[in-house]
Amino acid sequence: MANFSKPSVPRFSVDVYQNEYLPEGGSEVNAIVTVTSTGGGTLAGAPGATRSAGPDTDAAVALMVDCSGSMDYPPTKMRNARDATAAAVDTLRDGVHFAVIGGTHVAKEVYPGGGRLAVADATTREQAKQALRRLSAGGGTAIGTWLRLADRLLSSADVAIRHGILLTDGRNEHESAEDLKAALDACAGRFTCDARGVGTDWEVKEVTSIASALLGSADIVADPAGLAADFTRMMENAMGKEVADVALRVWTPVGTTIRFVKQVAPTVEDLTGRRTEAGPRAGDYPTGSWGDESRDYHVCVEVPAAGLGQEMLAARVSLVVPQPDGSAQNLGAQGLVRAVWTDDMTASTSINPQVAHYTGQAELAQAIQEGLDLRKAGDIDGATAKLGRAVQLAGASGNADTAKLLAKVVDVVDVAAGTVRLKAKVAEADEMTLETRSTKTVRVKK
Repeated sequence: MANFSKPSVPRFSVDVYQNEYLPEGGSEVNAIVTVTSTGGGTLAGAPGATRSAGPDTDAAVALMVDCSGSMDYPPTKMRNARDATAAAVDTLRDGVHFAVIGGTHVAKEVYPGGGRLAVADATTREQAKQALRRLSAGGGTAIGTWLRLADRLLSSADVAIRHGILLTDGRNEHESAEDLKAALDACAGRFTCDARGVGTDWEVKEVTSIASALLGSADIVADPAGLAADFTRMMENAMGKEVADVALRVWTPVGTTIRFVKQVAPTVEDLTGRRTEAGPRAGDYPTGSWGDESRDYHVCVEVPAAGLGQEMLAARVSLVVPQPDGSAQNLGAQGLVRAVWTDDMTASTSINPQVAHYTGQAELAQAIQEGLDLRKAGDIDGATAKLGRAVQLAGASGNADTAKLLAKVVDVVDVAAGTVRLKAKVAEADEMTLETRSTKTVRVKK
């Protein structure tokens, strides 16, 4: 097996894109904040690689596999799920703690058992795969119990990165929506989790709400044959994470109000309601775990109006890892959002291209979700208008992937005008794929 030297901890940088000029009386300041982490998990996905204990082995992963009765229809589904989980286990690096959970209306420890985690090496990976072969389908679905067991197991390891991978094929029928929400609230901030729906009998909003609450990704694997490749990618991504619990800390001066803080790339995720106070006039917005990657955030603040020629610092954005004692480790990168009042009409009315692009991407995600909800409710005119607007926005912003998904749900008459007709027959998998991936954005060309 390869032997790598310990990687360095990633370096973070912050870039701010905005039009800082406001007209007289103007008070809304918008900025796109690009956060980039480099020099960390560059070896993500070298399976079975041994390294000196470092950030990469400072991790624990819980794999939650749906074993409810519906996983037997068709029987290939359970087999594909077992194979996919085995592929993910093969991708674990030596030294990473892990467990496999079988999920029905109760959560069962499949491997290693005894309320503990295994440590990945050639032997434990093989034992886990043997245990997976014994998995069979039967029982109901109560995802909250799976998440709570994952949390108990993951918290038993003294590691920095805690991550879950959850696969379901059905609706969460054996517990209430309140029970699932309570489980998500209990697990939020304790581990991150990627969620996948396999087939077409699951509820999109359930799966996306799990990923959203636990700062992970959500997707559909309509054909169970695609699970192994998807699970391998997810695990490679998890193995590349080097810094956990990173927060965007936003400081604003007296008299300034934060309207919203949203992640806008690679997906739209509103973080406004997740703020935790961090001292006078500062708040932390959780972003989860980071490897080598870049993400964009839209920060919108309202400043007190000032006279022409005046300027002010509207917000200061930095990156921190909050500590249990209330202190924070500063990751050494910050960006400044400014406001300058001018009577130059050209300067004050031009919209920064980054801000314009991501405002459109957020509207695109919302138009798709509202359009599909209206379609399900039988409001044909409302659905046509919303999905037409979505086609127009996807075309204008160059979001080709979303445009392709929309074309499976509507017949596009005119992209630029947003003129569409709803298709009479839509494959369930196509509609679910569009809904699940509606928040995926394309990055603005810098």
